[in-house]
Amino acid sequence: MRRARVFLTILLAGVLAACTTAQSAPPYQIPTGIHKIKHVIVIQQENRSFDSYFGTYPGANGIPMNVCLTPTLPSPASGGGKNCEKPYVDHADVNGGGPHGQSNATADINGGKMDGFVAEARRAARGCLDPTNPACANGATTDVMGYHTASDIPNYWAYAKDFVLQDRMFEPNASWSLPEHLFLVSEWSAYCTQHDNPSSCSNALQNPGLPPDFRQGGGPRIRGSAGPSPTSRPAPIYAWTDLTYLLHKNHVSWGYYVVSGTEPDCENDSAVSCGPVQQNSKTPGIWNPLPYFDTVRQDGELQNVTSLSGYYDAARRGKLPSVTWINPTGSVSEHPPGLVSAGEKYVTSLVNAAMRGPEWRSTAIFLSWDDWGGFYDHVVPPRVDQNGYGLRVPGLVISPYARRGFVDHQTLSFDAYVKFIEDDFLGGRGHAASRLVHHRTTSRRWGEPAAASRSAYGASCVQRPPRRLPSRIFDRGYHAGPTTLGASRAKGTASSSMAAMPT
Repeated sequence: MRRARVFLTILLAGVLAACTTAQSAPPYQIPTGIHKIKHVIVIQQENRSFDSYFGTYPGANGIPMNVCLTPTLPSPASGGGKNCEKPYVDHADVNGGGPHGQSNATADINGGKMDGFVAEARRAARGCLDPTNPACANGATTDVMGYHTASDIPNYWAYAKDFVLQDRMFEPNASWSLPEHLFLVSEWSAYCTQHDNPSSCSNALQNPGLPPDFRQGGGPRIRGSAGPSPTSRPAPIYAWTDLTYLLHKNHVSWGYYVVSGTEPDCENDSAVSCGPVQQNSKTPGIWNPLPYFDTVRQDGELQNVTSLSGYYDAARRGKLPSVTWINPTGSVSEHPPGLVSAGEKYVTSLVNAAMRGPEWRSTAIFLSWDDWGGFYDHVVPPRVDQNGYGLRVPGLVISPYARRGFVDHQTLSFDAYVKFIEDDFLGGRGHAASRLVHHRTTSRRWGEPAAASRSAYGASCVQRPPRRLPSRIFDRGYHAGPTTLGASRAKGTASSSMAAMPT
């Protein structure tokens, strides 16, 4: 089945086009003004649904307060019901979330009823050997119906107020982190059997080639039980084309920045199967799949996958690559049970670094969360192919060209980030221009941009000044750049080694 991909308005391209031409006509042509953006920064955080973060944001398609989900299905449409759980304000800095693999996505969506979240969370394993393992429900009760407000995540809400909030952003795949991160850089998640042979790859929504640092087996690992032990496995084969190949071929610079620390996800997000594993810029994992792509190795660009300190340095010196991806570590990812405040503080430091640097006026930042993390969301994802879309997640566009305080209701996926990069730096030439052919069972192609997208942009072409926000504490061990001491947040807990990031 061919899939009609949606063009990302980006809340930039339209206003840039307006700066250079007063009209556009079908068929869709790349607006020339898009090239005012010289630096695209994609920041991926982890495991939050739109309703859990922006469910009460003014003007957004927010969380309905009359739903009440039960631990057994079917749930009543509204109110009542034995042991049912309604949405509630959750100011806790640490959340538990729920399981979030392919089967959990199917169960949560439940044929469009969107009522499986509590039942899935109740079934999650508890008493995990590793309390930081997000595949386990760490609390005595479920919290997937809880939602945060502006007082919990003031900087994220400030970005929404000052720039653009997207309330129909869906993860590209109805599954977990590794497939999503593969989609983010290549538009596919697959299992391959031969290097340099894309025809050996087959669609794999839940289990693509897994990194060696993942534990073998999918069973639960509970306190008091032996559970599966770590075993080595061959490195995965990613033989299809990723976006960096096209960037390299067209002499477009790129960087993939990884925070040193741990990654909390397990091989099977539907169960508890592992403790935390180490992650750094030279140790690929589920959030760092690029080193396993044949194209990255053949292009000699493994050095482009590097530590986060390089990002801060490049932003400060005005040496950002054209395309930047930034991925976190467990403690600052917001992936339960990571502190919400630590993740927000870390992201603020990334945005502030770009705003402070000399290249801000030509930069677009796209911030999103890779999957829903088991948290409730009421919007039924569009069914576009066998892979997704997945559930709705928050999306923010931060740029001097973004329309102030605009809530974008256009249906989007992370696919659109790739399309924007292709339009801006590759003349709109996507994977069809590659020497490697995707042997996919589904193909995603772009449709024409939404006619209403023009309303997403500012009325003038004047660049807006940056707004640097105060950041909060996070463990200096996850950042190699400069730190300054800062006050801790009242809510939640923090280790004695906490220090503030650059603001």
